[in-house]
Amino acid sequence: MSDPCIICVAITGSVPTKAANPAVPISVAEQLESTHEAFEAGAAICHAHVRNPDETPSSDPEKFARLKEGLETHCPGMIIQFSTGGRSGAGRERGGMLPLRPDMASLSVGSNNFPTRVYENPPDLVAWLASEMQTYEVTPEIEAFDLSHILHAIRLHEAGALFGRLYVQFVMGVKNAMPADRRVFDFYVETMKTRAPGALWCAAGIGPTQIEVNEWAIAAGGHTRAGLEDNVRLDRETLAPSNAALIRRAVELCEKYERPVATPSQAREMLGLRPAAA
Repeated sequence: MSDPCIICVAITGSVPTKAANPAVPISVAEQLESTHEAFEAGAAICHAHVRNPDETPSSDPEKFARLKEGLETHCPGMIIQFSTGGRSGAGRERGGMLPLRPDMASLSVGSNNFPTRVYENPPDLVAWLASEMQTYEVTPEIEAFDLSHILHAIRLHEAGALFGRLYVQFVMGVKNAMPADRRVFDFYVETMKTRAPGALWCAAGIGPTQIEVNEWAIAAGGHTRAGLEDNVRLDRETLAPSNAALIRRAVELCEKYERPVATPSQAREMLGLRPAAA
């Protein structure tokens, strides 16, 4: 198998804290340093949230702007993907950074249960976020927590409601949502192949399932995501020393399955993204 594998680093998220792992980057400066290390390790995409100094999630477009400027300076060519997830704000606050025109932004097209709450993605908000991404030419990364999310994303793309090439990420291992189940994963892959053959897909495992799902995705010819947002440990006892350490594990799996690691420029071409900012 010779197709390059796109590796995304999920640097921060909105849940892991320094109490859980001191390596979790909170400030924009910490995020830039951590992302640069992961970029050098092989990550082509940076999936980013921003935080307040007290570690709570933020939807502040100014923080996103500073992060974007820093990434463009210190990680030239890296694909910048901002999160529109529900922990960082309510309603249209979630898309407040889209006018900054990141290369990509996450988009959840349906609701589901999280460990202690409902992750709400009502149809009117999904339609508005997708419309804003069309306006600012931001390619969605569909975060699919359920089979229905995959099928709905395919329908939206066929209807012309999603900008750019369809890119679907299977998120597996979230408590009360879809577990990291190999038979389900294989069905997801087959669904993408038969219903959206022109699309790309990737997969992310949450918690201790991260490395397992990384391997499934790489072995099956897809793309993958790793990082401290999803998992703070190298194994059940050892804390991950950095985002880069988790990316290096994914790179080792690419070597195992003879998949070259996609460079940022290769990843941009595969995803149909505009050239990197000068």
